[in-house]
Amino acid sequence: MTLDDGATVSADLVVAGVGVAPCLELAEAAGLATHEGVVVDARFRTSAPGVFAAGDIARYPDCVSGQPIRVEHWVAAERQGQVAAANMLGLATPFQEPPFFWTAFYGLGLHYVGHAETWDSIEIEGDLESQAAVLLYIKNGAPQAVVTVGPEQATLDAAQAFRERCRGG
Repeated sequence: MTLDDGATVSADLVVAGVGVAPCLELAEAAGLATHEGVVVDARFRTSAPGVFAAGDIARYPDCVSGQPIRVEHWVAAERQGQVAAANMLGLATPFQEPPFFWTAFYGLGLHYVGHAETWDSIEIEGDLESQAAVLLYIKNGAPQAVVTVGPEQATLDAAQAFRERCRGG
């Protein structure tokens, strides 16, 4: 693989994560608050009364960390749209779903739930080499994200724990 500076690095496998950059021109022209997306509250209300934003463009408060995040995943967009619609109907519904994604490489499943842009430590339970491990991304003494290598039960359990934490349970 050749790097930007011309140096080469040999590797057996390269994994590249490529995201999207939101197109904010229309939102900015409309006077909506933006910061790496359209800024919304937990009900997907923008800075303009009666205007909502959901999906890849929405930067909303993560119910687990309280930090503003933007998630690029079709399931998140679908769930956010449902919550935004409920709020448009006056149902006063906050978004309380932790983000997640999954992928598989040559039969190895990776599952991630939560959102950890930064962390204090990563705790590893199990064995990475045997492809049966759980990684906990810890910030201020609490898990912010969980990754499973292999079986996904720990991420399903973490998702439920995050939902309960979001609901104050």
